[in-house]
Amino acid sequence: MKEEFVGAIEKCNNSSTPRLDKLSWRHLKKIIRDTAYLNKLVDIANKYINLEHWPLHLKTSTTIVIPKPNKEFYDSPKAYQPIVLLNMIDKLFEKVISEKM
Repeated sequence: MKEEFVGAIEKCNNSSTPRLDKLSWRHLKKIIRDTAYLNKLVDIANKYINLEHWPLHLKTSTTIVIPKPNKEFYDSPKAYQPIVLLNMIDKLFEKVISEKM
């Protein structure tokens, strides 16, 4: 499963915005270079899956609403683009799980 974590992280853009947990893909790429940290992440993910429990702090998100450029009027919801920021560790776990399916 370590290979799936490394593969999922390596595909991600280094210039992404840090998330709620203040991590970015660039940070995670540096963290997993240490196999002890990579092993811990894999262990945590396996425990969540085996227990069939996803902690609430990983489900927390923040939505940022950005006005779309060049709109004549901003009185309609279609004139805005919502962006949902999840916890970066959760995002990583989602990527690994979705690639396995």
